[in-house]
Amino acid sequence: MQRYLAVYLGSSEAPAFEQWRAMPEAARSKRERSGMQAWMQWAERHAASIVVAGGPLGKTKRVDANGPADAKNAMCGYVVVEAESHAAAARLFEDHPHFSVFPGQAVEVMQCLPLPEEVGARKKPATATPRSARRRNPAKRSAAG
Repeated sequence: MQRYLAVYLGSSEAPAFEQWRAMPEAARSKRERSGMQAWMQWAERHAASIVVAGGPLGKTKRVDANGPADAKNAMCGYVVVEAESHAAAARLFEDHPHFSVFPGQAVEVMQCLPLPEEVGARKKPATATPRSARRRNPAKRSAAG
C-alpha cells in the first residue's frame, strides 16, 4: 500500500461558489447539513483507507528568498489515504461531497514519496523528548565524577 495526499481545491471566485453564496440562507443551511452528512458517510465508507483525517486549511504564507509574505491559493483542505495504486487512490474521491454537494472545484491526489536513501540514512532518529527535557540520572553523574 502506498500513501497519497489528497488536497481539496476551491476558490471563492469560482462560479459554483458564487451560486452557493446566492442561495437563500435556509436552502444553503439545509445543503450544508446534507453535505456534512454525505462527507461523514464518505469517511466511514473509506475509513480503512484514511491514514490522516486531515481537515480544513487556513490562510497561506509563502516563504521564498525574500522571506514570508501573504499568499492565496485554491487549497482548502487535505486528507492522507492509502491505496494499492495512484488510480485507486483517485477513485476514492469520485463524486466526493466536496464538489458534488459543496461548491468545491476538485480534489488533487498525489503520491507521498519516501525520502531518498542518502538523505534518510543521514537523518538522526527521533527521540521521545528533547535533550533539554530529559532527566539526568544522578547515580551516573556521581559514579562518573
